[in-house]
Amino acid sequence: MRPIWQWSAVETADAIRASQLTSQEVVIAHVERMRAVNPAINAITVDLGEEAKIQAQKADKSLANGEQIGPLHGVPITLKHNVDVQGQANSSGVPALRKNVARENHPVVDHFAKAGAIVIGLTNTPEFSFRAFTDNPLFGLTRNPWDRDITCGGSSGGAGAAVAAGIGTIAHGNDIGGSLRFPAHFNGVVTMRPTLGRVPHYNATATAERPIGMQLFSVQGPLARTVADVRLALDIMSARDPRDPWWTPAKLGSETQTLPIRVARAKIDPDMNASPRIVEEIDKAASWLEAEGYQVDEVEVPSVLACWENWWNIIFTEMFVLLKDNMLANASDDFARVFSHYQSFAETLDLPGYMTALAQRSAHLREWLVFLEEYPVVLAPTFAGRSPSPTADVENAEQTRTIFRNGSRYIGIANYLGLPAAVVPTGLIGDHPASVQLIGSRYSERTILDAADAIEKHAGILTRRLWRREDENEQFSG
Repeated sequence: MRPIWQWSAVETADAIRASQLTSQEVVIAHVERMRAVNPAINAITVDLGEEAKIQAQKADKSLANGEQIGPLHGVPITLKHNVDVQGQANSSGVPALRKNVARENHPVVDHFAKAGAIVIGLTNTPEFSFRAFTDNPLFGLTRNPWDRDITCGGSSGGAGAAVAAGIGTIAHGNDIGGSLRFPAHFNGVVTMRPTLGRVPHYNATATAERPIGMQLFSVQGPLARTVADVRLALDIMSARDPRDPWWTPAKLGSETQTLPIRVARAKIDPDMNASPRIVEEIDKAASWLEAEGYQVDEVEVPSVLACWENWWNIIFTEMFVLLKDNMLANASDDFARVFSHYQSFAETLDLPGYMTALAQRSAHLREWLVFLEEYPVVLAPTFAGRSPSPTADVENAEQTRTIFRNGSRYIGIANYLGLPAAVVPTGLIGDHPASVQLIGSRYSERTILDAADAIEKHAGILTRRLWRREDENEQFSG
């Protein structure tokens, strides 16, 4: 029988509800796992294990008393250390924010609590949650549980590493430029970057509202080891909260699609220099979708590079004009170096240029929405290159440019257009996880997750291979 910490969120919730396991047994198993492996990977910044055990006792009493329970009653999860958790400092890896204590919860924290989930820890993030690599001067570097010499991704790198290593059943994260999808790819787990407005966001500790581009590009979402767990977590996270004016009352899973659904296998631009092994993983995913009744056509998708460049220029114009001075005044030398690398290949737009770029987003979104009427699912690479080192973005500007402009070109598009995008593992390239990305039309998360299910049916649950390696007495690779 698999250890309790290896069970999915769905399996765990069902077992607790059926009194096959107690919440205390589950939480203790996950806390013990966290404390056993976290020293090697440094994914958890704040250990909430003792508080979680108390919550588990209360959860068991509620169940025994016949009280109404939520869909994640007694199930352990983690939260990214850049959302407000009452009584905890929302530091986002910045020493100057170590005393930025939240007086109220972020909406997602409340939604998970209402569902009965129990938080066992907060997960690491880079400074200001604004790198695709997870390192900061407050909590240090997070390692990838598959291989300490490759990145765990970012900015939800601690979340991805934790859930891959068996710490919690679901990890919360967020994504303004791939911060859910990078960690999912590099750690071999599943994620869903939802449609803009699907999941509410609000941090009362923030001292100012974010610029409009960042509001358009940023979302909250889950990471987990199975598609079913991501589906369940997204449903819980999507509940209404009046503090977010972008929240949209679109019913999750309301779209109706019947097979065969047409899938656009995105042609990869030659200048991306995609790894042949990554292309092979996309080949596999395409064949698995076809085996499950999907129709896959290799086609050109609209304005790929133009979308990416417009997104990059908008977000970094906002950073350079509004945020740069304050960030660099409180940043480490590594962050300042990465920031200079970003600035070397992002255009700082003047006011007419910025207004034009935002206006052009509507044209690009219209073009994509029309395309997605014909092809409801786009199959694309997540990251097109080899897995980089844990601090590759610090090393030089050209390498940083290659990672973002070439390797992750299809990541930025979903942020720019506010479209849902899932990542699902396909297997290993050598000893490192590989995945594909599935992009869909607005509020079509169900369609995207159904396609991810079809791939997972053939690929299996990748993290089980990581755990088998551990069982075979190999050293935990963090």
